[in-house]
Amino acid sequence: MTREIDVALIEQAVRDLYIEACLYASDDLRAAVQAVRAKENKPVAREVLSQILQNMDLAAENGLPTCQDTGLCVVFLDLGQDVHLVGGDLNEAVDAGVRRACLEGRLRASSLTPLTRQNTKDNTPAVLHLRLVPGDLVHLSVAPKGFGSENMSRLKMLNPSDGEEGVKDFIVETMRIAGGKPCPPVILGVGIGGTAESCALLAKRMLLRPLGQKAEDPRLARMEEEVLARINALGIGPMGLGGGTTALAVHIAELPTHIAGLPVMVNMQCHASRHRETTI
Repeated sequence: MTREIDVALIEQAVRDLYIEACLYASDDLRAAVQAVRAKENKPVAREVLSQILQNMDLAAENGLPTCQDTGLCVVFLDLGQDVHLVGGDLNEAVDAGVRRACLEGRLRASSLTPLTRQNTKDNTPAVLHLRLVPGDLVHLSVAPKGFGSENMSRLKMLNPSDGEEGVKDFIVETMRIAGGKPCPPVILGVGIGGTAESCALLAKRMLLRPLGQKAEDPRLARMEEEVLARINALGIGPMGLGGGTTALAVHIAELPTHIAGLPVMVNMQCHASRHRETTI
């Protein structure tokens, strides 16, 4: 049976989730930073992690963004196939929600045309990933993505013969090259397989996984642990000032790919790790 949903509800949800993600650190993120601070041996690194936690508190208390870079708004929208959207255009509703969040939430306007560098002044358009799923619900995940970390993301089409070791080496090398630029401690979303574009999208979706939640596949879970250990052994540390906490988590997923390929995408996320979700 078809269920009608007014796109005004989606607009409001995007607006609310965007602001909430920028102002309030999630519980899993706070817990992860507290956990690594307790284990960190370098005084400077412990102090940086303490300042990150203090910044979370100040942002929440004062209703201000945890970081001045409130990012491009990436929206993952799972649309139930039994839903009939009414009241307007879905894309326009999502952009309207982003626009309102930017203006009403006092978020920095960072979106512009790439070559002329002309600012859109309201962070539109959103980056919308729409997926049709069974059911009569709409699930929204809103993830503001800052570009200190996005700029450090990398895609590589490995040779099939590179295998698992080649994949792990590429992930670690990506972090080594990034250094302190993506504002560590970071979260790394990793997509393996598919094509160039599906691999990249999978990696970004991995940034939505709750921190501390391992991959369901034991083989991938083992890879996550191994790569995380190697990354933290690099000594880059919080904000690149040295220490044993360079990454909070590595989230890996895979897709079937062509016999001639082995695409790997590493999408890097700064310590702000902003995202919120809801279901309508």
